[in-house]
Amino acid sequence: MMFARWVDIIGHKTFAFRRQFSWAFHPAVQSRHNADLRILTGYSVKSPPTTSPLRPSACPGLLRVVQALDGGICRIKLEGGSIRSDQARAVAQAAQLYAGGEIEATNRANLQIRGIGVHQAALIDSLLAADLGPATAAGDDVRNLMLSPSAGIDRHMLVDTRPLAREILTSLQTHARFHELSAKFAVQLDGGEALAMLAHPHDLWLSAADLGGELSLVFGFAGCPTDRPVAAVSLQDGHALVIAVLETFLELARPDQTRMRHVLAERSPEQLLQILAKRVPLRSVDKWRRRVTAPGLHLGTYAQLQKGLVHVGVMPPLGRLNPSMLNGAARLAEQFGDASLRLTPWQSLLLPNVRQADASLVTRQLQDLGYLIDAAEPLTHLVACTGSAGCSKGLADTKGDARLLGALRKNERSQDQVHLTGCARSCACAHTAPVTLLASSNGRYDVYFRDAALPGFGALQARNLTIEAAGALLDARPRSPLDA
Repeated sequence: MMFARWVDIIGHKTFAFRRQFSWAFHPAVQSRHNADLRILTGYSVKSPPTTSPLRPSACPGLLRVVQALDGGICRIKLEGGSIRSDQARAVAQAAQLYAGGEIEATNRANLQIRGIGVHQAALIDSLLAADLGPATAAGDDVRNLMLSPSAGIDRHMLVDTRPLAREILTSLQTHARFHELSAKFAVQLDGGEALAMLAHPHDLWLSAADLGGELSLVFGFAGCPTDRPVAAVSLQDGHALVIAVLETFLELARPDQTRMRHVLAERSPEQLLQILAKRVPLRSVDKWRRRVTAPGLHLGTYAQLQKGLVHVGVMPPLGRLNPSMLNGAARLAEQFGDASLRLTPWQSLLLPNVRQADASLVTRQLQDLGYLIDAAEPLTHLVACTGSAGCSKGLADTKGDARLLGALRKNERSQDQVHLTGCARSCACAHTAPVTLLASSNGRYDVYFRDAALPGFGALQARNLTIEAAGALLDARPRSPLDA
């Protein structure tokens, strides 16, 4: 077995961490003496991982399979959420051959394979052969950069963010200092698109803005583009700003401080700006506010910037795909699109660059594959973690209960997102949903309504409800002005 040949470069502290979490590093990282490691697949890894991670992570990655109740999890981070059709087929094949055939779309526009057994090495080899790995082994954890799913094709965008994103991702993966970042540290680059996730908090966010006729990037810390920005830079200084923020964070943060909010608990944004101003030219921002667009644009057919082309958005139920669904979408992307797919932070899928005349046919075929195509379907507004079926911390079968709740609400027209979580960690939803059902025991939930004046999930409405009782409560739910 390839994984049997462990060597000491993983480091003593990492082996101690493995007593709690199962870490599975690919053999490409096994020699500290070879600067250009090549595995049997031909994938090149430029440098080994850090020997003693400053901020060790329990999160899965492509080179680290983390054990769950239903087997190992391998997370495949996608550049800007985009994946070629041949790569999608490789993911589907890996899930079918080396795992339980279960694929998840994540709320960070990535994919992950669940239920991995003893064939971890073969699974990782196959994904690396498809060019889905990082530029450096240690860079896998830190390639956390979110773009709009419609970057480069959105009719409302101010800037095509993809070239800058490639610069940032290269720096994240190849600058050894940045490998000290937590696997949860994340950056958002917003080009002003209509289709944009504006609710997920990021450690650093940048948003394209027209400031007095000059295209710029406004930015903020530990928040979202809908927040008030702290300052702005020119488009040309976008990459330099990101580098400066990351370096400043690492200089100020203690090893136990993994997120920007931890640093901001001890220092003001103004103090950070004073440091940044010495490294990159900053300008003040007075009245800019991010334009908020209609919800639900991740589903349906929408015209692109490119004349005559559209993107088609669909959703796998509760973010779960089987190999046939992913293979089918890849085939349609090759037949009717540009042989690529885009994952979204709504755990959904876009087929870009489809001819307008073909959109209806593509949509019908995606529906036949098992995708949800209409925002009127209740399941498109439900988010659920793996739950007790796959996670030892889950107190209820959240996926099963979500399907039941969707069936109970099939005639309900509310488009408020409802989040079912098996524990308080809230893994499936990166923001506070309008409604949260927190499992209290098997089949029972505490119900919270989001309240802008309260932290966490919001205002507790009821305890220990069955899913049927929770559904009845939701049907009677009044709209609150505090629900922001």
